[in-house]
Amino acid sequence: MATDHQAEIEALRKTFQQISSVSNPEGLRERIAELTEASAAPDLWDDQDKAQSVTSKLSHAQAELDKINAMSAALDDLETLKEMADEEAGSDPETAAELYSDLERELGQVGADMSELEIRTLLSGKYDEREAVVTIRSGAGGVDAADFAQILQRMYLRWAERRGYSAKVLDTSYAEEAGIKSTTFEVSAPYAYGTLSVEAGTHRLVRISPFDNQGRRQTSFAAVEVIPLIEQTDHIDVPEADIRVDVFRSSGPGGQSVNTTDSAVRITHIPTGIVVSMQDEKSQIQNRAAAMRVLQSRLLLLKQEEEAREKKELAGDIKASWGDQMRSYVLQPYQMVKDLRTGYEAGNPEAVFDGDIDGFIDAGIRWRATGVKAGEGE
Repeated sequence: MATDHQAEIEALRKTFQQISSVSNPEGLRERIAELTEASAAPDLWDDQDKAQSVTSKLSHAQAELDKINAMSAALDDLETLKEMADEEAGSDPETAAELYSDLERELGQVGADMSELEIRTLLSGKYDEREAVVTIRSGAGGVDAADFAQILQRMYLRWAERRGYSAKVLDTSYAEEAGIKSTTFEVSAPYAYGTLSVEAGTHRLVRISPFDNQGRRQTSFAAVEVIPLIEQTDHIDVPEADIRVDVFRSSGPGGQSVNTTDSAVRITHIPTGIVVSMQDEKSQIQNRAAAMRVLQSRLLLLKQEEEAREKKELAGDIKASWGDQMRSYVLQPYQMVKDLRTGYEAGNPEAVFDGDIDGFIDAGIRWRATGVKAGEGE
């Protein structure tokens, strides 16, 4: 028993060493010192956007370092608990049994925490640490697709809520009968883009349509787009001559007016055809600023994709590409949610739609980084 426990602890320490080499605690300490100095500047809050950026980065960096320090301490505690159990094994078997039971429970908890920490080290893309802008659009399937798009919106907002992340809906276009045509929202959390980027693609729903009088089974689709939120240092220039700005009145479900002024803004980027609408803020100026941020984010992602295509042409097709249809949610004739890329599946769609999607996200991050599907290599 003791030998097995020691082997588990040694395996966890080895994993932690790998995580530490990627996370670079010393580099984090230097970054925290720099950000702490910047946050103490007397004129910091003269520019509120800059101040919020500095304080947010400081908070995120400190949280990362705290997680690494806590994991190191937890491993030391495991060693101590094992030594105590081993010492009691010869003289007090009953106490030793209780200590070994505590050790096994702690090993399980530390293992789970280590797995979550390890996932973060796989998020090493250029923009992975950014906040995310998520857009969901209904696809083929008529009113069922619009309803499905709204179900997905709630799923991601519930996921963010369960994890304590801030999420803000920026724009929603409602369908005539039910559901939504499209929605765009921000998720503000460290590594939100890297985490949610594996959710991008076409999602499929199979169910008995609640909108079909004959109760027939319906297949519908919705597209999820995830882009990183831009920062001031990105320098994505958008000349005024390249955009067309239209203003209109904000509206809610069924076209009911929720604003008596033309405060909503639609920006069209003429060279690419990208269109961004914003109506969440109360003023036209605020909505235009928010729309420009999302437009710049999409242009940044477009630039990143062009660079990736160039690299792929030089390197060749190293591994299978992601298919458009990435996940199926089946409610009839059986209940199953399955990711078609990673092989990860869950038998409780209701829980998934309530935001329980960490298993799918973690499997997606591991698959993208290593090419290993769920259940392989275990």
